[in-house]
Amino acid sequence: MQGTVVKSTGSWYNVKSDDDAIVQCRIKGKFRIKGIKSTNPIAVGDLVEYDIDDDGYGVIHKIHPRKNYIIRKSTKLSKQVHIIASNIDQLVLVTTIVQPKIALGFVDRILATAEAYSIPATIVFNKFDLYDDEAIDKLAGILAIYDPIGYNYCLTSVKTKKGLSEFSELLKGKTSLLSGHSGVGKSSLINAIEPDLDLKVKDVSGYNEKGQHTTTFAELHPLSIGGNIIDTPGVRSFGIIDFEKEHLSHYFPEMKALMGQCKFHNCVHVNEPQCAVKAAVEEGEIAFSRYENYLNMYHDENLDKNY
Repeated sequence: MQGTVVKSTGSWYNVKSDDDAIVQCRIKGKFRIKGIKSTNPIAVGDLVEYDIDDDGYGVIHKIHPRKNYIIRKSTKLSKQVHIIASNIDQLVLVTTIVQPKIALGFVDRILATAEAYSIPATIVFNKFDLYDDEAIDKLAGILAIYDPIGYNYCLTSVKTKKGLSEFSELLKGKTSLLSGHSGVGKSSLINAIEPDLDLKVKDVSGYNEKGQHTTTFAELHPLSIGGNIIDTPGVRSFGIIDFEKEHLSHYFPEMKALMGQCKFHNCVHVNEPQCAVKAAVEEGEIAFSRYENYLNMYHDENLDKNY
Protein backbone atom coordinates (compact mmCIF):
# COMPACT_ATOMS: atom_id res chain seq x y z
CA MET A 1 0.00 0.00 0.00
CA GLN A 2 1.08 3.56 -0.66
CA GLY A 3 0.48 6.86 1.09
CA THR A 4 1.85 10.26 2.11
CA VAL A 5 3.34 10.98 5.54
CA VAL A 6 1.19 13.74 7.06
CA LYS A 7 2.59 13.77 10.60
CA SER A 8 5.80 12.62 12.25
CA THR A 9 6.24 12.33 16.02
CA GLY A 10 9.70 10.80 15.90
CA SER A 11 8.82 7.13 16.31
CA TRP A 12 5.35 7.00 14.77
CA TYR A 13 4.12 8.35 11.45
CA ASN A 14 0.59 9.17 10.34
CA VAL A 15 0.27 8.12 6.71
CA LYS A 16 -2.63 9.22 4.51
CA SER A 17 -3.52 6.40 2.16
CA ASP A 18 -4.73 6.78 -1.41
CA ASP A 19 -8.32 6.49 -0.17
CA ASP A 20 -7.74 9.29 2.42
CA ALA A 21 -7.62 6.98 5.45
CA ILE A 22 -5.05 7.82 8.16
CA VAL A 23 -2.86 4.86 9.13
CA GLN A 24 -0.48 4.87 12.10
CA CYS A 25 2.85 3.50 10.93
CA ARG A 26 6.28 2.72 12.26
CA ILE A 27 9.54 1.98 10.49
CA LYS A 28 10.64 -1.52 9.66
CA GLY A 29 13.96 -2.13 11.44
CA LYS A 30 16.80 0.29 10.74
CA PHE A 31 15.74 2.72 8.07
CA ARG A 32 18.21 5.17 6.62
CA ILE A 33 18.13 7.24 3.46
CA LYS A 34 21.36 6.86 1.53
CA GLY A 35 23.59 9.92 1.85
CA ILE A 36 21.61 11.60 4.64
CA LYS A 37 22.45 11.08 8.30
CA SER A 38 19.37 12.61 9.88
CA THR A 39 17.45 12.40 13.15
CA ASN A 40 14.32 11.55 11.14
CA PRO A 41 14.86 9.27 8.14
CA ILE A 42 11.24 9.78 7.11
CA ALA A 43 9.69 13.24 6.97
CA VAL A 44 6.31 14.85 6.46
CA GLY A 45 5.58 14.95 2.74
CA ASP A 46 7.35 11.68 1.95
CA LEU A 47 5.58 9.22 -0.33
CA VAL A 48 6.00 5.79 1.26
CA GLU A 49 4.93 2.19 0.89
CA TYR A 50 3.74 0.17 3.87
CA ASP A 51 2.13 -3.08 4.93
CA ILE A 52 -0.39 -3.68 7.72
CA ASP A 53 0.86 -5.92 10.54
CA ASP A 54 -1.15 -8.30 12.74
CA ASP A 55 -1.86 -5.50 15.24
CA GLY A 56 -3.47 -3.33 12.60
CA TYR A 57 -0.60 -0.84 12.38
CA GLY A 58 1.32 0.06 9.27
CA VAL A 59 4.98 -0.84 8.76
CA ILE A 60 6.86 1.43 6.34
CA HIS A 61 9.31 -0.49 4.19
CA LYS A 62 10.01 1.89 1.29
CA ILE A 63 10.31 5.61 0.61
CA HIS A 64 9.93 6.97 -2.91
CA PRO A 65 12.55 9.38 -4.30
CA ARG A 66 12.04 12.93 -3.07
CA LYS A 67 11.43 15.84 -5.43
CA ASN A 68 13.16 18.05 -2.86
CA TYR A 69 13.43 18.59 0.87
CA ILE A 70 14.35 21.23 3.44
CA ILE A 71 16.80 20.39 6.19
CA ARG A 72 18.32 22.17 9.14
CA LYS A 73 20.93 21.34 11.72
CA SER A 74 19.58 19.17 14.52
CA THR A 75 19.15 21.17 17.70
CA LYS A 76 20.11 18.30 20.01
CA LEU A 77 22.52 16.21 17.95
CA SER A 78 25.12 18.58 16.53
CA LYS A 79 26.49 16.09 14.01
CA GLN A 80 23.14 15.26 12.45
CA VAL A 81 20.48 17.09 10.49
CA HIS A 82 16.71 17.25 10.76
CA ILE A 83 14.58 16.98 7.63
CA ILE A 84 11.79 19.51 8.09
CA ALA A 85 9.65 18.38 5.15
CA SER A 86 9.88 16.97 1.63
CA ASN A 87 8.18 17.23 -1.78
CA ILE A 88 7.40 20.92 -1.39
CA ASP A 89 6.06 23.29 -4.06
CA GLN A 90 6.93 26.46 -2.17
CA LEU A 91 8.26 27.79 1.12
CA VAL A 92 6.21 30.47 2.88
CA LEU A 93 8.29 32.33 5.44
CA VAL A 94 6.01 33.97 7.99
CA THR A 95 7.62 36.82 9.89
CA THR A 96 6.62 40.13 11.46
CA ILE A 97 8.24 43.47 12.17
CA VAL A 98 7.07 43.42 15.81
CA GLN A 99 6.20 40.82 18.44
CA PRO A 100 8.65 39.19 17.80
CA LYS A 101 10.99 41.52 15.93
CA ILE A 102 12.24 40.37 12.56
CA ALA A 103 15.77 38.96 12.33
CA LEU A 104 17.17 39.37 8.81
CA GLY A 105 19.98 36.91 9.46
CA PHE A 106 17.36 34.23 10.09
CA VAL A 107 15.40 35.31 7.01
CA ASP A 108 18.45 35.11 4.75
CA ARG A 109 19.43 31.66 6.00
CA ILE A 110 16.00 30.26 5.23
CA LEU A 111 15.85 31.96 1.84
CA ALA A 112 19.33 30.69 0.91
CA THR A 113 18.31 27.17 1.92
CA ALA A 114 15.19 27.39 -0.25
CA GLU A 115 17.32 28.64 -3.17
CA ALA A 116 19.75 25.76 -2.68
CA TYR A 117 16.95 23.23 -3.09
CA SER A 118 15.23 25.19 -5.90
CA ILE A 119 12.13 25.86 -3.82
CA PRO A 120 10.33 29.17 -4.55
CA ALA A 121 9.91 31.32 -1.44
CA THR A 122 7.45 34.03 -0.41
CA ILE A 123 7.81 36.27 2.66
CA VAL A 124 4.66 37.00 4.66
CA PHE A 125 4.79 40.02 6.99
CA ASN A 126 2.12 39.23 9.57
CA LYS A 127 0.49 41.20 12.41
CA PHE A 128 0.25 44.32 10.23
CA ASP A 129 -2.33 45.80 12.63
CA LEU A 130 0.45 46.24 15.22
CA TYR A 131 2.75 48.28 12.98
CA ASP A 132 3.27 51.89 14.07
CA ASP A 133 4.99 54.53 11.92
CA GLU A 134 8.43 53.29 12.92
CA ALA A 135 7.53 49.71 12.00
CA ILE A 136 6.05 50.85 8.68
CA ASP A 137 9.32 52.64 7.86
CA LYS A 138 11.29 49.53 8.77
CA LEU A 139 9.01 47.41 6.61
CA ALA A 140 9.52 49.76 3.66
CA GLY A 141 13.29 49.44 4.07
CA ILE A 142 13.07 45.64 4.12
CA LEU A 143 10.81 45.50 1.06
CA ALA A 144 13.31 47.73 -0.75
CA ILE A 145 15.85 44.93 -0.20
CA TYR A 146 13.84 41.83 -1.09
CA ASP A 147 11.33 43.00 -3.69
CA PRO A 148 13.94 44.07 -6.32
CA ILE A 149 15.77 40.73 -6.08
CA GLY A 150 12.62 38.79 -6.90
CA TYR A 151 11.04 37.68 -3.64
CA ASN A 152 7.26 37.83 -3.50
CA TYR A 153 5.71 39.15 -0.33
CA CYS A 154 2.35 39.46 1.35
CA LEU A 155 1.14 41.77 4.16
CA THR A 156 -1.34 40.14 6.53
CA SER A 157 -3.32 40.72 9.70
CA VAL A 158 -5.68 38.16 11.19
CA LYS A 159 -7.29 40.84 13.35
CA THR A 160 -8.21 43.17 10.46
CA LYS A 161 -8.33 40.41 7.81
CA LYS A 162 -5.82 42.35 5.72
CA GLY A 163 -4.21 40.23 3.02
CA LEU A 164 -6.02 37.01 3.96
CA SER A 165 -7.49 36.54 0.48
CA GLU A 166 -4.03 37.03 -1.04
CA PHE A 167 -2.57 34.60 1.50
CA SER A 168 -5.24 32.03 0.66
CA GLU A 169 -4.63 32.45 -3.07
CA LEU A 170 -0.88 32.01 -2.47
CA LEU A 171 -1.49 28.57 -0.97
CA LYS A 172 -4.20 27.38 -3.36
CA GLY A 173 -3.38 24.15 -5.16
CA LYS A 174 0.17 23.86 -3.84
CA THR A 175 2.00 21.97 -1.09
CA SER A 176 3.42 24.81 0.98
CA LEU A 177 5.86 24.64 3.86
CA LEU A 178 5.14 27.33 6.44
CA SER A 179 8.16 28.29 8.49
CA GLY A 180 9.28 31.11 10.76
CA HIS A 181 10.10 32.07 14.31
CA SER A 182 7.81 30.99 17.13
CA GLY A 183 5.12 33.57 17.80
CA VAL A 184 4.89 35.12 14.33
CA GLY A 185 1.34 33.83 13.92
CA LYS A 186 1.60 30.88 11.54
CA SER A 187 -1.15 28.90 13.28
CA SER A 188 -3.40 31.98 13.53
CA LEU A 189 -3.04 32.61 9.81
CA ILE A 190 -3.89 29.01 9.00
CA ASN A 191 -6.93 29.12 11.30
CA ALA A 192 -8.08 32.33 9.62
CA ILE A 193 -8.36 30.68 6.21
CA GLU A 194 -9.14 27.14 7.44
CA PRO A 195 -11.05 27.55 10.74
CA ASP A 196 -12.02 23.87 10.87
CA LEU A 197 -8.38 22.96 11.53
CA ASP A 198 -8.52 24.83 14.87
CA LEU A 199 -4.76 24.81 15.45
CA LYS A 200 -3.50 25.79 18.90
CA VAL A 201 -2.36 29.39 19.36
CA LYS A 202 -0.39 31.09 22.13
CA ASP A 203 0.68 34.67 22.71
CA VAL A 204 4.23 35.98 22.41
CA SER A 205 6.04 36.11 25.73
CA GLY A 206 6.05 39.67 27.06
CA TYR A 207 9.32 39.09 28.90
CA ASN A 208 11.58 38.55 25.91
CA GLU A 209 9.26 38.97 22.92
CA LYS A 210 10.02 35.41 21.85
CA GLY A 211 7.20 33.23 20.64
CA GLN A 212 6.02 30.19 22.53
CA HIS A 213 5.98 26.90 20.68
CA THR A 214 2.44 25.84 19.75
CA THR A 215 3.11 23.37 16.94
CA THR A 216 5.03 20.43 18.43
CA PHE A 217 5.48 18.28 15.35
CA ALA A 218 5.50 19.03 11.64
CA GLU A 219 2.10 18.18 10.18
CA LEU A 220 0.54 18.30 6.71
CA HIS A 221 -3.01 19.66 6.51
CA PRO A 222 -5.20 19.49 3.38
CA LEU A 223 -6.80 22.76 2.34
CA SER A 224 -10.42 23.06 1.30
CA ILE A 225 -9.30 25.39 -1.51
CA GLY A 226 -6.97 22.68 -2.83
CA GLY A 227 -3.40 21.93 -1.93
CA ASN A 228 -1.75 21.30 1.43
CA ILE A 229 0.11 23.24 4.08
CA ILE A 230 2.87 21.81 6.20
CA ASP A 231 2.84 23.55 9.58
CA THR A 232 6.18 23.32 11.36
CA PRO A 233 7.33 23.96 14.93
CA GLY A 234 8.53 27.55 15.26
CA VAL A 235 12.30 27.70 15.11
CA ARG A 236 14.48 30.24 16.91
CA SER A 237 17.58 29.47 14.88
CA PHE A 238 18.30 27.92 11.53
CA GLY A 239 21.68 26.23 11.29
CA ILE A 240 22.72 25.85 7.67
CA ILE A 241 24.64 22.77 6.64
CA ASP A 242 25.82 20.92 3.57
CA PHE A 243 26.58 24.04 1.52
CA GLU A 244 29.90 24.28 -0.30
CA LYS A 245 31.46 27.67 0.46
CA GLU A 246 32.30 28.42 -3.17
CA HIS A 247 28.63 27.91 -4.13
CA LEU A 248 27.03 29.94 -1.35
CA SER A 249 26.74 33.14 -3.38
CA HIS A 250 24.69 31.21 -5.97
CA TYR A 251 21.88 31.15 -3.39
CA PHE A 252 21.77 34.95 -3.18
CA PRO A 253 20.00 36.02 -6.42
CA GLU A 254 21.56 39.48 -6.53
CA MET A 255 25.04 37.95 -6.22
CA LYS A 256 24.32 35.18 -8.69
CA ALA A 257 23.36 37.86 -11.23
CA LEU A 258 26.97 39.11 -11.12
CA MET A 259 28.57 35.75 -11.84
CA GLY A 260 31.47 36.09 -14.26
CA GLN A 261 32.01 39.79 -13.57
CA CYS A 262 34.67 39.37 -10.87
CA LYS A 263 38.38 39.40 -11.82
CA PHE A 264 38.84 35.82 -10.61
CA HIS A 265 36.48 33.09 -11.79
CA ASN A 266 36.60 31.41 -8.38
CA CYS A 267 35.95 34.60 -6.42
CA VAL A 268 33.98 34.02 -3.21
CA HIS A 269 33.47 37.75 -2.60
CA VAL A 270 35.33 37.97 0.70
CA ASN A 271 38.89 39.26 0.32
CA GLU A 272 39.52 39.09 -3.43
CA PRO A 273 40.46 42.24 -5.39
CA GLN A 274 38.24 43.61 -8.18
CA CYS A 275 35.20 41.74 -6.87
CA ALA A 276 31.96 42.74 -8.60
CA VAL A 277 29.86 41.77 -5.58
CA LYS A 278 31.86 43.89 -3.12
CA ALA A 279 31.72 46.78 -5.60
CA ALA A 280 27.95 46.41 -5.82
CA VAL A 281 27.72 46.52 -2.02
CA GLU A 282 29.82 49.68 -1.89
CA GLU A 283 27.63 51.29 -4.55
CA GLY A 284 24.43 50.34 -2.72
CA GLU A 285 23.26 47.97 -5.44
CA ILE A 286 23.42 45.04 -3.00
CA ALA A 287 22.07 45.62 0.51
CA PHE A 288 24.79 45.67 3.16
CA SER A 289 22.64 43.50 5.45
CA ARG A 290 22.45 40.79 2.79
CA TYR A 291 26.22 40.87 2.24
CA GLU A 292 26.86 40.85 5.99
CA ASN A 293 24.60 37.83 6.41
CA TYR A 294 26.35 36.18 3.47
CA LEU A 295 29.70 36.61 5.26
CA ASN A 296 28.25 35.22 8.49
CA MET A 297 27.03 32.17 6.63
CA TYR A 298 30.30 31.83 4.71
CA HIS A 299 32.28 31.72 7.96
CA ASP A 300 29.83 29.30 9.63
CA GLU A 301 31.89 26.30 10.71
CA ASN A 302 29.08 23.93 9.71
CA LEU A 303 28.84 25.17 6.13
CA ASP A 304 30.97 22.56 4.41
CA LYS A 305 30.09 19.63 6.65
CA ASN A 306 28.21 16.71 5.14
CA TYR A 307 26.53 15.07 8.12
